[in-house]
Amino acid sequence: MATATRRSATRTGRTTGRRRRWTAALGAVALLAGTAALAGPAHAMAAASAPVDFATHCVPPPIAGIPPIDGTTTAQITVDNAAPKVGDTVTVTYTVTKPAASNPVDLALPADIMTPTGKVALGGAQTGSVTVTGPKKNPPVPGKGSFPPFSMTGTFKVTAPGSITLAPGDYNIHTSYIMELDTPCTVITPPAPVSETVVATDVPGANERSIQLTTASGKPGDPVTVTGAKFAPLADITVAGRAGAAQTADRTTVKADAAGGFSAQLTVNDKATTGIVAYEGAAWSAEKGAGPAAYTVIDDTPAPPNSQKLNSSVKAGTLSMSQAGDTVALSAVDFGAGGASTGDLNTVTVKDFRGGPAGWSLTGKVTDFTGPGGKIDAGRLGWTPACTTKAGSPSTCVAGSAGVVGSAGATLASTPNGAVTGGEFTVGAKVTLNVPAYTAPGAYSGVLTLTLT
Repeated sequence: MATATRRSATRTGRTTGRRRRWTAALGAVALLAGTAALAGPAHAMAAASAPVDFATHCVPPPIAGIPPIDGTTTAQITVDNAAPKVGDTVTVTYTVTKPAASNPVDLALPADIMTPTGKVALGGAQTGSVTVTGPKKNPPVPGKGSFPPFSMTGTFKVTAPGSITLAPGDYNIHTSYIMELDTPCTVITPPAPVSETVVATDVPGANERSIQLTTASGKPGDPVTVTGAKFAPLADITVAGRAGAAQTADRTTVKADAAGGFSAQLTVNDKATTGIVAYEGAAWSAEKGAGPAAYTVIDDTPAPPNSQKLNSSVKAGTLSMSQAGDTVALSAVDFGAGGASTGDLNTVTVKDFRGGPAGWSLTGKVTDFTGPGGKIDAGRLGWTPACTTKAGSPSTCVAGSAGVVGSAGATLASTPNGAVTGGEFTVGAKVTLNVPAYTAPGAYSGVLTLTLT
């Protein structure tokens, strides 16, 4: 924090989960912004993600002619938001760092022929499971060699406040080489140990509709059972496949029961389907729908003679932020006159490369300003936010309202949830510190914390 003779501060930081916070020392003459990841009150209650081991029963394809494998799987669950609100969609990543199974045949497997799918078990304040899928991507696997690590992702909607635990569940390794083969692996003593915990806060009136799938993958024409909860009682429900933001031809309808629940069989024929949604009415609405739940269509169509099938995948990234420079000079004010000490917040760049349905929110709060004359109240700091969206981004950035920042905090910028979100965004703000008229001369500084969730 700056003093009357020093206008710089030492950068400090620590990382908690996947949330990132940025700390700034703000003075009447200078503002210093440094990188620091600090846990908020709700997030501080959540246990940090950790790898866990659990006993697994894997069944090789019958063609391998070998008995089931009982071994140990090492895995870790991570989330993009460890402190969500009820109604938020949380992206879950299930990473198997050490599979219990291995290549069941003597034949070496080439690269990019493995498609993993699985489940993540929810417990605590919200129960159920999350379907997760991974891209068809792997290094070459020698004959009888160990399967390599892999990651799977999916989403779930938060429907209850409190601590929600996430534990690894059953997973399946599908290989597409010469023939289509599956190696399902089940947790011997479910549930597996908890790897991640999120702490959700209540939001009265939030959309609590949710869906679950019985399986995360299938061949074209296979049915999948979709169950839903907390829809409008006796409402007509559409269950449909999704490919990004577009709805596929896979579609069925069902009526919710008196409690708002339903169970439907959806036959998935469209090979482009990557997720499944359910909604009330004739068209998708985020306010009256749930999903998408991850689903992978295993294309088992043989390649024509004298041809080669080319497979590619798009790997999901992360939500991150960076800032330009460390120091912002605010204008000086005169003793006896006081008034507005102004400047521009260093530009913040937000990159959302998650490729899921969740938007983001960038908020800020500030402490009181201290100096030789005591303190200037945090409520005297205000800002006028601005935000621009890079061309081609699926989401559109919305600037927060102009007004007081204070110790309670305010929103700097955000993007809404949607079928497909993401992009690059540039965020800034005009900042004004209203200095009292007879504040003692010298430098005054506080700490401005920006939080991206």
